[in-house]
Amino acid sequence: MEKFEVVDSKVEAEIQLVDENKVDWKGRTALKFKYGGMKASLLILAFLGLENMGTFSLAVNSVPYFNGVMHYDLADAANMLTNYMGTSYILSIFVAVLADTWIGRYKSVIYSGFIEFVGLALLTVQARYSSLKPAICNINDPTDHCETLSGSHEAFLFIGLYLVALGSAGTKAALPSHGADQFDENDPKEAMQMSTFFNTLLLAICLGGSVSLTFIVWIQINKGWDWGFGIGTIAILLGIIIFAAGLPLYRIRLPQGSNAFTEIIQVFVAALRNRSLTLPEDPTELYEIGQDKEADVEIEFLPHRDIFRFLDRAAIQENFDEQSNSNSEAPNPWKLCRVTQVENAKIILGMVPIFCCTIIMTLCLAQLQTFSIIQGYTMDTSFTKHFHIPPASLPIIPVMFLVIIVPIYDRIFVPLLRKFTGIPTGISHLQRIGVGLILSSISMAVAAIIEVKRKRVAIENNMLDAFPVIQPLPISTFWLSFQYFIFGIADMFTYVGLLQFFYSESPKGLKSTSTCFLWTSMALGYFLSTIIVKCVNGATKHTKSGGWLAGNNINRNHVNLFYFFLSIVSLINFCIYLILSKRYKYRPQALTVPNDKSTKE
Repeated sequence: MEKFEVVDSKVEAEIQLVDENKVDWKGRTALKFKYGGMKASLLILAFLGLENMGTFSLAVNSVPYFNGVMHYDLADAANMLTNYMGTSYILSIFVAVLADTWIGRYKSVIYSGFIEFVGLALLTVQARYSSLKPAICNINDPTDHCETLSGSHEAFLFIGLYLVALGSAGTKAALPSHGADQFDENDPKEAMQMSTFFNTLLLAICLGGSVSLTFIVWIQINKGWDWGFGIGTIAILLGIIIFAAGLPLYRIRLPQGSNAFTEIIQVFVAALRNRSLTLPEDPTELYEIGQDKEADVEIEFLPHRDIFRFLDRAAIQENFDEQSNSNSEAPNPWKLCRVTQVENAKIILGMVPIFCCTIIMTLCLAQLQTFSIIQGYTMDTSFTKHFHIPPASLPIIPVMFLVIIVPIYDRIFVPLLRKFTGIPTGISHLQRIGVGLILSSISMAVAAIIEVKRKRVAIENNMLDAFPVIQPLPISTFWLSFQYFIFGIADMFTYVGLLQFFYSESPKGLKSTSTCFLWTSMALGYFLSTIIVKCVNGATKHTKSGGWLAGNNINRNHVNLFYFFLSIVSLINFCIYLILSKRYKYRPQALTVPNDKSTKE
């Protein structure tokens, strides 16, 4: 008898090591002591670093390529980049739905990596062969009538560019969530490891980005764009191989088989259809399935909260009593939703204001990837007598700083802050986001001041019409490092904080999709940048320069005024965020009830 009890305790201990709703590569239930954890996440981080190495140079150095090689106007080249970045981020939300519902996160990463590989390969081919590009000319010389890329050649460029956008979208959508799947957020030890993973995720991005910003950018400028794109293509391929090799180590969350987004939409539709019904005073009268009801999967129950009461109308039981609940078919989900489903919709709705406040930060980031790079090409890029740093490599300064500070922050500051706050991540996710938002405003103010200094140098030396690169202004391009440095620190706080916030707060069925709220926020920021640039040019077209941002001569433009404008907008945005974050209602603790089948087993 005693022996039987000992065996039972061992079995019980082993069951506790089973990771819920996750399987191994052969479809068996994943044991926590055998699969996942930090060892598996290292391969995920390696792929993320290599993916970022292959594509980051495209995000920071493509404007000179579109402008100087493909002969698009400066504003059009900047908008091409922001449209590409915006499309990449907005597509991530659709890939995330596919990953959660049908494909699975692991397969989504593999497929997306291959698409990204094909897109970069096409860009490499076009950059290699002159027959696919316009004839070489000086875009800055008004007398040199440059041929613009058009027809099938332009289609070739956009196909390659947006294949990269689609592939990158899939990676952004599924990779962070697949990495988070390697940990159990309900296990205190693994919850801290998950926090380390998200911090290290930023470190992997920084390491890959540092190689891209230095080595690949230098290759693009000095050896040719074909070599730069080609090395990026090889990096993506290597990343796919490393990621795929980790299959025997991963905890793989199976696709849900249902679209969690559809369930959220059903709540809003049902609430609208039931808008004429009266809300019951007792929330227990709202519809919810019984906790002993058999199901194929474990059932999550959320307590009712007295917020966004208009959504409770979706759970009003009209002509639907307990007897029909237990004996007949399930109600029409577009007319009647369970309380837990309504509460999930409330969680998403509650995160929307926080989501909106982060859009402005990406709007500021877009300027550092476009106009700041063009500024750098007009300045003295010499680092020593025999070495010149490409302007597109300037973000290496905050990136290298982050490579150093991220491990220090994770290993020293977080444990220290944890002792005072009792929060596993040191400070709350919302506090972390707020720090980044105020720093982005400061970064734009600094950028405006530096631009005033740069233009003064151009005026004093009678070089307003000087050719970029060929006739550099007598001012070091390292002056731009101040704005990059401040924004780099803002990155560490806001974007990582957002990833953790959306993942921890989102409903269970939207974990992968929730991390895409960050990418969607960034997408809207990039698209907003395109709109803002056009609106600013339109509103200021009667000025002497024909628009603050018009034409190809940045020395004649008023980028400094544009930066000041963005700084003020960012400051207002931060003030709004402070008010909204204090009123935010955190996600309630869920109760998960196992189905009858799992209980019998």
